[in-house]
Amino acid sequence: MSTARVVRSGPIRFAVAERFALPRIVPGGQPAPTGDICPQAPSRLDAVMGPPHDRPPQSEDCLHLTVTTPTTSTAGDAHTGRPVLVWLHGGGFSSGAGVLDWYDGGALAEEQDVVVVSVGHRLGALGYLVLDGVSEGNLGLHDQLAALRWVHDNIARYGGDPGNVTLFGQSAGALAIRLFMSAPSARGLFHRAILQSPPLSIAARPLTEARATGRIFADHLARLGADPRTASAADLLTAQLHTATEVQRRTGNFLAPPFGPVADTDPIPDGTGDLDTHPDVPDLLYGWNADDMSAFAEGLRDSGSVHERTSRTYELPLTTLADELRRHGGQVHGYRLDWRPPGSPYGATHCVELPLLLGTPEAWKDSPMLGNLDWPDVDRLGRRVRAAWASFARTGDPGPLPAPLVTVGRTSARQRAAETPR
Repeated sequence: MSTARVVRSGPIRFAVAERFALPRIVPGGQPAPTGDICPQAPSRLDAVMGPPHDRPPQSEDCLHLTVTTPTTSTAGDAHTGRPVLVWLHGGGFSSGAGVLDWYDGGALAEEQDVVVVSVGHRLGALGYLVLDGVSEGNLGLHDQLAALRWVHDNIARYGGDPGNVTLFGQSAGALAIRLFMSAPSARGLFHRAILQSPPLSIAARPLTEARATGRIFADHLARLGADPRTASAADLLTAQLHTATEVQRRTGNFLAPPFGPVADTDPIPDGTGDLDTHPDVPDLLYGWNADDMSAFAEGLRDSGSVHERTSRTYELPLTTLADELRRHGGQVHGYRLDWRPPGSPYGATHCVELPLLLGTPEAWKDSPMLGNLDWPDVDRLGRRVRAAWASFARTGDPGPLPAPLVTVGRTSARQRAAETPR
């Protein structure tokens, strides 16, 4: 996207990696003319979001990002540069890509005078397989860390301030951010965090469970006569689908994907992390959508009404995390989104906030979760939400949240102390 007021640079190849190998950063980046995305099957949320209208090629050369910035850049001056918001997309660690038009940061950059970076990384088995002699797992997290290092080293050239970086992400992207909040290797690479609807209970699976899943995956590939190191992308995706079905049948968990971050594996040395060992707790804005779980079928381990399942999966774990961060002195702000677009059968569902922050009218055209709303109605609310997100990125305070965002929890340890009677 390029207009008189904003430029979307890229796709930029920020790193390269052989299959099941750690990424190697490309200094300065390289143009990635076709903007390939990681091999993936259609998203399980296509019925809710609609499938993406843009269909980039799929290949393992997928470590690409885009940078969207206002054209009147303060490039080269890290002290006067704009706040940087780095987007990590959702998709259950198995679908999506930062280069998709859903995640165009043009409106956010233009309206709020910020720099927006959107990151792609390896997904599914390519990003998270644990199998002896093949892969130790968490390669997708390493890809995202490589992107953050690239941003730190290069974003001043795009008018951004490497000393003021906010990570914002939804669902799986928010889970990755939660893990980076406690990862020593991420320290200093970002300064604030926005978590949108992360199902924290599946942030990182035990290493023993990941190894068992890896063996199931290898068995399914063997039935296809393939080896994970040399198999075609089509065979990898077929084995991944069979693995997901088998793991779901064994566990009764319909929410967790078969492949995702693994605890006790670099860069997550101790599961979701021990905040006592991480003094650089960032400012946090967190929240969920009132009907998040309307996007997902009931499972044997997660039954009940949409409200009950949403509370168990999102509200209660996020509230616990917020309280923990406040105890460690973090500046914490919480929200609940109650926006239910008219004509949508899903209500305030998972992903419904995305068009309020990112993307173009064409990218979100005919999205089922938006019901029969016209884009000007979506954009009217989106302007207010984008202003709150940018205010948080700039100062650590989103300010008064616009309806239908509802403030939840106390705003900060500092305010709580001020409110305590002496």
